[in-house]
Amino acid sequence: MQTAEASITQRLTAEEILNDYRIAWESRQASLAGRKEVFMGKAKFGIFGDGKEVAQLAMAKFFQNGDFRSGYYRDQTFMFAIGELTLQQYFAQLYAHTDVEAEPSTAGRAMNGHFGTRLLDDEGKWKNLTDSKNSSSDISPTASQMPRLVGLAYASKLYRQNPELQSLNQFSVNGNEVAFGTIGNASTSEGMFFEAINAGGVLQVPMLVSVWDDGYGISVPAEYQTTKGSISEILAGFQRNAEGEQGYEVFKVKGWDYAALCETYEAAVRVCREQHVPVLVHVEELTQPQGHSTSGSHERYKSKERLEWEAAYDCLKKMREWILSTEIATTEQLDSIENEAKEAVRNARSSAWNAFASDIKADHEEALRLLVNLAAASEHITEVATITEELRKVGTPIRSDAVRAARRALRYVRDERNQAKRELVEWLEQTLGENSDRFNSYLFSQSDESALLVEEVKPEFDDNSPVVDGREVLQACFDAILARDPRVFAIGEDVGFIGDVNQAFAGLQEKYGELRVTDTGIRECTIIGQGIGAALRGLRPITEIQYLDYLLYAIQILSDDVACLQYRTKGGQKAPLIVRTRGHRLEGIWHSGSPIGMILHSIRGMHVLVPRDMTQAAGFYNTMLKSDEPALIIECLNGYRLKERIPNNIAEFTVPLGKPEILRQGEDITIVTYGSMCRIVMEAAKQLEEFGISAEVIDVQTLLPFDIEHMIADSVRKTNRVLFADEDVPGGATAYMMQQVVDEQGAWRWLDSKPQCLSAQAHRPPYSSDGDYFSKPNAEDVFETVYEILNEADPQAFPKIY
Repeated sequence: MQTAEASITQRLTAEEILNDYRIAWESRQASLAGRKEVFMGKAKFGIFGDGKEVAQLAMAKFFQNGDFRSGYYRDQTFMFAIGELTLQQYFAQLYAHTDVEAEPSTAGRAMNGHFGTRLLDDEGKWKNLTDSKNSSSDISPTASQMPRLVGLAYASKLYRQNPELQSLNQFSVNGNEVAFGTIGNASTSEGMFFEAINAGGVLQVPMLVSVWDDGYGISVPAEYQTTKGSISEILAGFQRNAEGEQGYEVFKVKGWDYAALCETYEAAVRVCREQHVPVLVHVEELTQPQGHSTSGSHERYKSKERLEWEAAYDCLKKMREWILSTEIATTEQLDSIENEAKEAVRNARSSAWNAFASDIKADHEEALRLLVNLAAASEHITEVATITEELRKVGTPIRSDAVRAARRALRYVRDERNQAKRELVEWLEQTLGENSDRFNSYLFSQSDESALLVEEVKPEFDDNSPVVDGREVLQACFDAILARDPRVFAIGEDVGFIGDVNQAFAGLQEKYGELRVTDTGIRECTIIGQGIGAALRGLRPITEIQYLDYLLYAIQILSDDVACLQYRTKGGQKAPLIVRTRGHRLEGIWHSGSPIGMILHSIRGMHVLVPRDMTQAAGFYNTMLKSDEPALIIECLNGYRLKERIPNNIAEFTVPLGKPEILRQGEDITIVTYGSMCRIVMEAAKQLEEFGISAEVIDVQTLLPFDIEHMIADSVRKTNRVLFADEDVPGGATAYMMQQVVDEQGAWRWLDSKPQCLSAQAHRPPYSSDGDYFSKPNAEDVFETVYEILNEADPQAFPKIY
């Protein structure tokens, strides 16, 4: 794999090669030390990158400013080599240090091996990403880094091919950036890997995928994982050919051969960066000297012969042999480098532990002081003194030790009034607040671009506002959005040429071009991943999942990646992705479209918006595009042909999040609902009025966030009764809404009747209109449920119907 010029290893100086050797040895020693720290009880768990060091050194040589990594939790050597991880930061993450300065990847929120660079400044604004080497934030679920990788590479394609994006030079330099993906060989068995590989090939984007192949997936060898036992063999059909057929460049290289690795990565990255095509590098014959993790030993499942081979072909051993054989350095020089590496790791580990422990020590000592004072002032001296002594004996305290002791002690002095108690309470409240920031902050954006801060702009209408199908309201909104912001693009199945199955993008591909309004294959998981990666690079994608039921294909990525991104980086990264879909009321088991409870409990960290009509939906798109947060917008599937007026300010009006709308004033009962159920509930309320029942109907509009100002509780205070109605299964979103109103908002205080839920049947609706009627709530169901509540309260005025 030689080029016309001298090979890369011939062009490297001895100093550069020995520096690589030093980094590799430091990384190996960090792995060994990390394992010991876990077994000593100073860390909870360890998973390390030993055995992969030399391949990662080679890859790092060609990783440039502006490039992005979407990787695997064994990439520590790569992160060391590109200068985005120090040894002390490595150990800070192992100890779960919550100081973002000490542990910038996750602020102690993710286990070790989960890396990421801080793409945002302290105000939540984008940094100049072309001036840095960038890593998207790692996640543990196997192969889940792959969908995002597609999007990181796709952004380079858009920045290169769309001239309107040329001014966004803090995100890209003419799309020259490569997205580097890494994955273990066993994880290539996941469907997400194959879907992402196919998507990258179809899109022809500059993504370089490295497969670290050590022959196992925990204890399961490759022959149980992969057809032919080789991922490059089965992907050979993706290889592009000399006749210009598009596809991948596929390379294979031994993971212990430093020279071949450098040459391979030089060639692979050149193809990827210059020709803007995807590349696969299959790195074979790697080892994993410490096994999968600290959870077990690989000696349990590897044969004696395999273990002997791994010892002989350990990449550091082979690199040392190569350096000596080429006379780049002497044995004494390499011994010195190895000893210096061991010392550097010892010092970094000690510094990281001292910083971690001292951060906790102050709270620990203050709690002890306050407890001693409390014991001296309390009638319960024995109990408080016992708790104090137990806290004093804790050998390696963590933050919860002091908090737990203070809370236990305060139980015994609950009836006492003294200065010592007041001081302990003040300390506890302050400490709980500090720990809330350490452990609970940044589920949502805390910047001044938070969606909750977007100012409401009411839709404006006049006598000339046209009455059109609902889908035309959305079409006008999307037209305005695409016109005003070149960062916005829309992708999805059937979105492009025909303008989506319900025509809200009709004509917009022709108007704005295929880069802005684009068809995709049937691949929901990587549609979302394409959006996540592009959003991480400063673009504003609208990714469509054709029907809400199909969201299940992508729910894992939404949950494990975008929904927790701000949280797991403590505000260091953001992906303001809009996921557009449609659901509710279409007949059929797989198109009934209301798995809302599943969504609510899976994607905390995203906003979930449930507009009842297309005007509301349009307002939500405008709102979210003014914010820096991700959202799921669920349009009503049966609303596209219903008539609405187009607002005169279609491009400007916004709908606020967390603010319900009262659709109908009432006195006797509050009915809380959303989406397509609004029309059904309004029809039922009209029927109830004929029988002397005044129902107040509230559309929650957004489920996450939910009624921030407690408007629903205020309504219940007036009506003293409440019904929660939706199309989800029993115990789904109705139970969520009840918890929010009755528990969170405290509306139980105003109830004169039992709060009730009206939901769909536990099964999905069968096909046909009758299937819908007998499976999901209808106007008669709403009427009779409300009537029964009133019957229980006043049976004489409201006798039973039947």
